[in-house]
Amino acid sequence: MSTIIVTGYEPFGEFETNPASQLATALDGTRVAGATVVGRELPVAFDRARPALVEHLERHDPTLVVSLGLAAGRPALSLEHVGINLRDTAGTPDNDDHSVLDDPVDVEGPDAYFSTLPVREMQTTMLEAGVPTTLSTSAGTHLCNDILYATRQYVETNDLEIRSGFVHVPLSHEQAATRETTQPSMALETMRRGLEVGIETALEE
Repeated sequence: MSTIIVTGYEPFGEFETNPASQLATALDGTRVAGATVVGRELPVAFDRARPALVEHLERHDPTLVVSLGLAAGRPALSLEHVGINLRDTAGTPDNDDHSVLDDPVDVEGPDAYFSTLPVREMQTTMLEAGVPTTLSTSAGTHLCNDILYATRQYVETNDLEIRSGFVHVPLSHEQAATRETTQPSMALETMRRGLEVGIETALEE
């Protein structure tokens, strides 16, 4: 029986909730295409996120890892192509009040790691399911990029057969309703449906 790990970041900065964590928690214990989903929350902290992820990888030995993070302002689920070897908090420190500027994720690591998820095929089936989904070439330089890069690096350097990638999610409707200005949002149920369809496609490819 195969296992899928879905991670979602905890609330951070000005956000009291995070749909990434809510989705990971909601998917925990469910099954997608015969595989069991292990959903876990990750800390928004450069020094703690990777060790937490590695612990989950070693404990559950997954075939697939899908990490989630919030991208307020985006109108759709965003399948990320690449994680770059760069950390820059751009004025938003992590939850340990750690700010960095132009630091590498790994000083000896390559410039970038590409997602090994079949992102184009996933986008096609997610759109067919009625879930707005885009392809993105940049996961930013904060924790979202960091975990995409770190996961791929761990898999490569340990010669593991684990496919992994990252999906940015928009604000939930509940979050958008608390904002002073109108921003794009999506129902959590719709995000979940898109992720389930995308994961099923990744398992089939």
